[in-house]
Amino acid sequence: MALQQTVEQTVTGLGYDLVEIERSAGGLLRITIDLPWSPEAASQPPVYVTVEDCEKVTRQLQFALEVEDVDYRRLEVSSPGLDRPLRNEQDFVRFAGEIIDITLKSPMGAAAGGLVNANRKKFRGTLERVESAEAPAQWQIVWRDEPAVKPGQKISKKRVPAPLQVLGFTLDELREARLAPIVDFKGRASSQEAPSA
Repeated sequence: MALQQTVEQTVTGLGYDLVEIERSAGGLLRITIDLPWSPEAASQPPVYVTVEDCEKVTRQLQFALEVEDVDYRRLEVSSPGLDRPLRNEQDFVRFAGEIIDITLKSPMGAAAGGLVNANRKKFRGTLERVESAEAPAQWQIVWRDEPAVKPGQKISKKRVPAPLQVLGFTLDELREARLAPIVDFKGRASSQEAPSA
C-alpha cells in the first residue's frame, strides 16, 4: 500500500482529517492533521487539535508504517498551525471571511486594468465566496494596499484610505493558499470588556 493511502486510512480511521504529508531530508516524515469540519459545526466555537490527539495518531501511525515497511527515520505529527494550507473546496468554505495568502500559478497580466502590477502573483486579503448565474461558484479576496504602520506611528484621521481591491479566482488558478498567520498580541480583553458606566 502506498504511503499516502496508509497515512490517510490511519488518520481518518482515528476520526481526524489529513491535511498534509511532507517528507524532508534526513528521513523526517511530517504529518499534519486537523479535526473534521462540517458546515453545521460552523456555528459552534472552534475546537483545535491537542497534544494528546497528536500522540494518539503518532502511536497508530508508527504501527501502521512498520506493518507497511515504510522507510523513515523520524515521525512528526502536528496540527496545521496559524498558516494552515487550504487544499480543497471544503477548506475554502470553512475559512470564508478569514484573511488568507494566495499565490497564483501565473501573473495577472493586464487583467487588473493597471490597478495591480501585471507581474504580481501573491496577494493577501479577506476570502469571500462569489456565486453568480453565469459562472460556477468561485472565490475572491478583497484587500487594500495600505502602507505598513510602524509601531507608535500616528495616522491622520484626514488620510484617505487606499481603494478597496478585489481579485476573483478559481481553485485551478492557485499554486498555493494559506491562512494568513496574524497574531494579535493585545489579546481579546478589549472586545470583551464591558462598557464603562
